[in-house]
Amino acid sequence: MTLTAKWRQWLPYLGIAVVVAYCLAPFYWMLVSSLRSTGDIFSTSLFPSPVSFENYRSVFGPAQGFTRALLNSLIVAGITTAMSLLLATFTAYAMARLEFRFKRLILTLIIATSMFPVVSIVVPLLKLFTDIGWINTYQSMIVPSMSFTLPLAVWNLTTFFRQMPDELEHAAMVDGCTRGQAFRKVIVPLAAPGIFTTAIITFIAAWNEFLIALSMTNKPSMQTATVAISKFSGATTYQTPFGSQMAAGVVVTVPLVVMVLLFQRRIVAGLTAGAAK
Repeated sequence: MTLTAKWRQWLPYLGIAVVVAYCLAPFYWMLVSSLRSTGDIFSTSLFPSPVSFENYRSVFGPAQGFTRALLNSLIVAGITTAMSLLLATFTAYAMARLEFRFKRLILTLIIATSMFPVVSIVVPLLKLFTDIGWINTYQSMIVPSMSFTLPLAVWNLTTFFRQMPDELEHAAMVDGCTRGQAFRKVIVPLAAPGIFTTAIITFIAAWNEFLIALSMTNKPSMQTATVAISKFSGATTYQTPFGSQMAAGVVVTVPLVVMVLLFQRRIVAGLTAGAAK
């Protein structure tokens, strides 16, 4: 094999390595910065020396209230994901399987609602939630978050359901199942890969949401993790706690990584089960 042929063989892997390094570089720098001491936070070395955990101790100190913020993020993102998946599964199935008038128009409107910028709905929602007493409540963050997670979930699951053959339901109904039983016992188990993939995307979107949580809460006990990070205070008035913010960013990222790894296992298991059937 000539040198040129070897170079062409390894060129795609080199390109992948460059892209991966480009995408992971900010996260690596966040991790390295979180392990620096306050005096070394502006160091440009690739490795922290010495390694310090003072930023993590500061993040979980009682003054920050970050543990409560993480719990709030988990509650908001978890409920948003569960409700979005529940509604999106039935809606997407109807869009993919049933024939009715204006179906394409309805699907277009569902997608169009997700194109509105969040800032355009925050002000009227803030006025509405103030009037009905929803400020500083979980529902004031969950309901608006569903305005962009639900259309995304419907779109993803509709595409997935359309790829599944109609013969699956027909065979189940021949065996005595109603359409609802065929959906529950046949379609939903086989749709597990698409559902879990949609769950990942929905959870990440809800977990990273900032503007709605910032606008609808003013009590520290109700703030989510993203809002709490933005309000970290330094030792003095004009000091920005870069190290604590980096450490908090690492802590917020860890649940997302764990979630992806757990769901990836279940996605592979769902694909294998569907292929075996």
